[in-house]
Amino acid sequence: MLLIQYKTATGDRRVGILNGDDVTALAGYATTYELAADAIAGGTGIAPLASGAVTRSSESYATIAQQGRLLAPLDHPDPAHCYVTGTGLTHLGSADTRDAMHKKIGGDVENLSDSMKMFRLGVEGGKPAGEGPGVQPEWFYKGDGSVVRAGGQALDMPEFALDGGEEPEIAGLYVIGADGQPYRLGFALGNEFSDHVTERQNYLYLAHSKLRSCGVGPALRVGELPAHVEGVSRIRDTAGQVRWEKAFVSGEQNMSHTIANLEHHHFKYGLFKRPGDVHIHFFGTATLSFADNVSVQAGETFEIESPQFGPALRNALAVTPGGHAKVKAL
Repeated sequence: MLLIQYKTATGDRRVGILNGDDVTALAGYATTYELAADAIAGGTGIAPLASGAVTRSSESYATIAQQGRLLAPLDHPDPAHCYVTGTGLTHLGSADTRDAMHKKIGGDVENLSDSMKMFRLGVEGGKPAGEGPGVQPEWFYKGDGSVVRAGGQALDMPEFALDGGEEPEIAGLYVIGADGQPYRLGFALGNEFSDHVTERQNYLYLAHSKLRSCGVGPALRVGELPAHVEGVSRIRDTAGQVRWEKAFVSGEQNMSHTIANLEHHHFKYGLFKRPGDVHIHFFGTATLSFADNVSVQAGETFEIESPQFGPALRNALAVTPGGHAKVKAL
């Protein structure tokens, strides 16, 4: 099942089931958050609850997207109660990439860079046998709900940034129950937009490079993540022509960590089990246009597509002026 959040032509919020180009509205739910809260309270799944709330009201997805009425598939009424985070060095990539990475991490551990040591730890211990946790992944914070952009909205790069590049990923979407239990609603396509030039200067700048906006959606895929996900990441120029394109893969078959292990090491912290909060967590990628020396320009568009997740996620790049603030003493 694919769910989207959108606004009607009159500006009212809706949750709808997406089937091809048809969006069928749900009765009684203006937000996915409300739907999740009822599912948690009733001890049922999102899919049966949504199926029982379908109406005869439907409209075209293409029209919704064209008119700029798409919303991110999950948000919180107060953006400060939505954590946006991620894990890196988790994906093995294509066969060629896997070959190259295994050559890099072979031999003496002490001669490896810190990043390659982290990657090797994941390859060796990211998929533990049994119920116990595996090795910790690299982890980062992107921001709160205010950094999330829906399909069709621009990804704003601050003017002090050195780069604005896409990262085609899968994101897990979660709501924390009243008792502190994390509940996963499902997964969505994501563009974990980052400043790769800043990060390349020194890996300790990773935290700076991640404090950016990100794209999520358009649809929430309810249920488990397929073991193998195939997709395509593209850069379109200002005329809409593709100037860079590459396939990407995700799912546990293509990862060095299990989803359960990544979730364990995120939600083991009490801070991330605050009742009522929303979490959007990116699971990493092995495909970047930056790796092919592509520099995306303002006005160009990122396009991330995987048939298993419905429509493509499209976000243009915009540069945001300002951002600097001089502190005043009181």
